Amino acid sequence: MDIYPEHIPVLRDAFADALLVDPDGLYVDCTFGRGGHSRALLKRLSPRGRLLALDRDPQAIAEGRRLEAEDERFTVLRCDFGHLDEAFDRMGWTLVNGIGFDLGVSSPQVDDASRGFSFQKDGPLDMRMDPESGLPLERMLAQVSERELADIIFEYGDERYSRRIARAILQARREDRLHTTRDLENVCFHAVPRQARHGGIHPATRTFQALRMWVNSEIDQIEMGVRAAMQRLLPGGRLAVISFHSGEDRRIRDLIEAEVRLCTCPPQMPVCVCGKTPTMNWVRKKPLRPDENEISANPRSRSSRLRVAERLPAGGEDGS
Repeated sequence: MDIYPEHIPVLRDAFADALLVDPDGLYVDCTFGRGGHSRALLKRLSPRGRLLALDRDPQAIAEGRRLEAEDERFTVLRCDFGHLDEAFDRMGWTLVNGIGFDLGVSSPQVDDASRGFSFQKDGPLDMRMDPESGLPLERMLAQVSERELADIIFEYGDERYSRRIARAILQARREDRLHTTRDLENVCFHAVPRQARHGGIHPATRTFQALRMWVNSEIDQIEMGVRAAMQRLLPGGRLAVISFHSGEDRRIRDLIEAEVRLCTCPPQMPVCVCGKTPTMNWVRKKPLRPDENEISANPRSRSSRLRVAERLPAGGEDGS
């Protein structure tokens, strides 16, 4: 029985159907979370198929251990997906049939006030996905300049009032008014202009997202993980990635597109001199979004989007 009934995996069936091309194959779920996507994949695997799941959250690993005990086809490793190659080495795997990512934060993490992810609950300024490594948000804010913080909030959160918010956060910290997530929410709320405080998403939403991504080095993790994943696929193997905001999605698109494009020479070059051949092919370049029924059942799925690509045979021919 799933001990996290409140956790609803986003685009679960679309993700599993896109990723699983051979029921006898080897697959990796790089973001186990509470196992919704892994369970969907296991339902589609044959007795000979195998699934490896990764996560850096100890609570997710505990749930993964329970699933591991129930299904011999499944293995979970405590590892961030930026170190995907190390996970393959530990398993003795070289190439696999599919690798999937569900980026962002899981519902149980958000709903646990002690983790500090949510501005709707009062908790510590932490936000670490692995609470046993790295620095919590409170300590990272003690080391950052106003300009750096503004850039983080703008780049990772697409927050138009990033400079006002950064200035207010560091001012509150200097005045000893910043100790909990509710304190941070209050600072963000009052930092934006009055006309921007109501009628849309909460003024703290984008800042909390950006700070979480910063604390957990999520963009670096994404770039390392997705690049490694594309190199670890068998010909015809699939890469499926669910992202939750435009910055993540652009990076996923660009990472894959760099392996899809034929030539990288400047446009002014009369002939190709780079000699580049594509290694990936789009299966779903235009991202799949959840339908109205899924959004109604799980409002947190609203911003999600799924992109899918596949590994080409050597030589860059798609065989079509």
